[in-house]
This record gives sequence, C-alpha cells and structure tokens, in this order.
Amino acid sequence: MELRQLRYFLAVADELHFGRAAARLHMSQPPLSVQINRLEREVGIPLFDRSTRRVSLTAAGRHLQERARRIVDEVEAVRTEMRDYVDGLAGQLTAGFVSSANYTVLPGVVQLFRSRRAGVALTLLPLTSGEQFDRLEDGTLDVGIVRDEYPRSAHPSSSAISTEVVYEERLVACLPVGHPLAGRAEVTTQEIIEVPMIAYPRSLMPGFVDRVGEALASAGGVMNVAEEVVHQETALGFVAAGAGTSILPESVRQLIPPSIAVVPLAGSPTTRLIAAWPAREDESAVTAAFLECLRDAAAQLRPNPV
Repeated sequence: MELRQLRYFLAVADELHFGRAAARLHMSQPPLSVQINRLEREVGIPLFDRSTRRVSLTAAGRHLQERARRIVDEVEAVRTEMRDYVDGLAGQLTAGFVSSANYTVLPGVVQLFRSRRAGVALTLLPLTSGEQFDRLEDGTLDVGIVRDEYPRSAHPSSSAISTEVVYEERLVACLPVGHPLAGRAEVTTQEIIEVPMIAYPRSLMPGFVDRVGEALASAGGVMNVAEEVVHQETALGFVAAGAGTSILPESVRQLIPPSIAVVPLAGSPTTRLIAAWPAREDESAVTAAFLECLRDAAAQLRPNPV
C-alpha cells in the first residue's frame, strides 16, 4: 500500500465520483480507476459499491477512509515540521555566553530570538570564552558569545570556528571609592599599573586577558597581580574590599555598588563581544537566525554598536 494510493482513494471517497476525483488530482479517470482496483486487490475487499448511477463506500471503505485520513494528515504534518527545521522555525539551539554579555546583548538577543523563533528550544549556558571554544569544537555548542578575539596559539584548531564582532565597549578601571584615583575623569595606564590588580586566568579567558595586557602595555611595567579570579562579580568583591583594581568592560557599571568607582582608561582602549560558531558550508538556519537576532540586539545598544 502506497501513500499515493491512499491519496487517490481519499479523493474518490470524498467526491464519490471518479471523474470529479480525477479532475481534483489533475489526472485522467482510467489511471485513477486502475489504482483503486489495485488497492482493492491488495486489501482483499471492495472499498466502493459502483453502479451506473452512483458510487458509494462500503463498510470497509468507510473504515479505510478514517484511517487513511489520519495517515495522510500525519505525513503532511511531518513534512511541515521538516520544512520548519530547514527554514529555522523549529528545532533546538544551545548558545553559550560570557557573564558580561548579561549586561549588553544577551537580554535583547534572547527576547528577539524567542519572538521570531518560538518553535525553537533555546538552551543558554554561562561559560568562559575558553570553555565555549572547546564546546564549539566538540559539537556540544551551536553558537557562543565570547569576549575578545581568541588567540590561535591558545587554541590551534580555532580556525574551524567562524567569528564576528557584534559589540564593542570601553575598558574601565574599577577602584575602591576611597582610592586616590577614584575621583579622576580617566586614569592612565602608567597610573593604574601601579595599583594591585585583580586579574583573570588566561587559560579560560585568553582573548580578554590579552586585550587588557595590550591596553596596559604602554605603561612598560609589570602588573602586580594581587588575586586571580574567574568571575567579574568576584573581582568586584575584592575591589570593594580594598584589595586593588580590576580592568573590566564598561557595562560593568550595572553591577557596581556605591563602594566602587568606575574610571575610564585614558586613550579609550576597548573590548569586544564576539559571536562564534562552527565554520560549515551548510550552516543551519537556526544558527543563522540566532546570529541575525544577535546583530539586531547589538545594534540597539549604545554607545558603541558595531
């Protein structure tokens, strides 16, 4: 029994007229009659009572009509679902993000994606940049939002990952409010490098650590690392306690308690949020849709959309 035969049968069962059913199917009547006869031989029982005046369904025909309708409808539903997968309207997406994206692009991209792709199950994972690149390569992450360019030396196979800058913002120094530099409009690298630094492990955040290193390189000195932490919230806790300073993205202002001052670095060095995803010729429509939402969310932000 073929799906085509069931479609032919349903057309005749709906019309109860071979001529009208053939016209509905855009075919001539003789081949349609042949297919119905073949179906009846296959099931071993007449499906229609035929006379010169009318065509009607037998009891077996009425039963098959009900079952065939469900089968054909289910097949159509599956075809629609498959088209939705191809078009990026259904499926699932796992996206990683650095914690600092919470204060810039992440709320907007999640809102846009869920409104535009309501049929896609979105899973969000807070991960460091290094963790995201590992997962992108082993296939457990579809797209990532990382902080700053990932050095190829830190991850030689990162060439298999496509990247795109989506948002850029200034680097700032976070200082205890009682520090002599806290009231300045900006602070030079020569001044800030003299302050004990709350830094981050390069193994997990090589892009950001290198970016901060580049920004401070003009000072010509060596950072005095007082503490090394993973999360910026932890860094701010040490700053508030008077342990030193930490260089962070300017969006960190949204986390700052009254005990901490935020002072821009002279020369306005910047840090970037970057979209990263596996480099494939057959990029999924779901990933492409997420990237489009990410660009749109970033474009809505100020002061420095890219």
